[in-house]
Amino acid sequence: MHYISATMVARSSLLAHLGIEVREKREAIGLTRERLADQSGLSTRFLAQLEVGQGNISVARLAEVAGALGTTAGELLADAEARLRAAERGPLVALLGVRGAGKTTVGHKLARRLSVPFFELDALIERVAGLDLGQIFELHGEAYYRRLERETLARFVREQTQAVVATGGSIVTARDTYRLLRRHFVTVWLRARPDDHWSRVVAQGDARPMAQNPHAFAELKALLAARETLYAHAHHVIDTSRLDVDGVVDQLAREIGAGSRAVARSAP
Repeated sequence: MHYISATMVARSSLLAHLGIEVREKREAIGLTRERLADQSGLSTRFLAQLEVGQGNISVARLAEVAGALGTTAGELLADAEARLRAAERGPLVALLGVRGAGKTTVGHKLARRLSVPFFELDALIERVAGLDLGQIFELHGEAYYRRLERETLARFVREQTQAVVATGGSIVTARDTYRLLRRHFVTVWLRARPDDHWSRVVAQGDARPMAQNPHAFAELKALLAARETLYAHAHHVIDTSRLDVDGVVDQLAREIGAGSRAVARSAP
């Protein structure tokens, strides 16, 4: 009879999550496995093994892979360990996207599907500050808001083990906060065409953007284009222009579950 120690299981699970991090970072920057092999000095076969959690890579080699991906070995391991902790304790899901992405609508339904609470990060920030968002920016400025955003998110991670959270549209531009988010949450970009973002905002009864700024739609398109690369680093990307709300929730629930099962299968 063969006995498998808890240490062996933990090591295998960490390697599985490390493989996911490497693959997702590679795909996010549009790098083929062959190209990554050239830049890191590893064989494509070993990289394939690494990405499915079967490559027991050395620290020196991991540093070379990380450098080719534009990060560090320490960051890759920290992200992998955070994924492992999140998988062990249950789903923390963060929804990303600019206004009109459907974060609140999808968030409520997804939370009910997963039987977890739903929160809006900006509402939590307002509660901490005792001010609404407009007042926060008017009285204290963006730097103060960013500090509150990160502190509120860090506190939330310490206090909550399962939840769906709708984030502010610009959170991806705050590098450290976005890194914190990706380490502790399953991040989801609710992607949509500019026209869909616009029509959803108008359907909510808000015609102010067009009335106050005739260039608002052009600015929305430019904003989406500028943030696309950042949003693409999310763990999942769901095209909400092609699905209704229930379809988005169904697909997302499947993908979250499939990710957990894939990691479980990689363990010995």
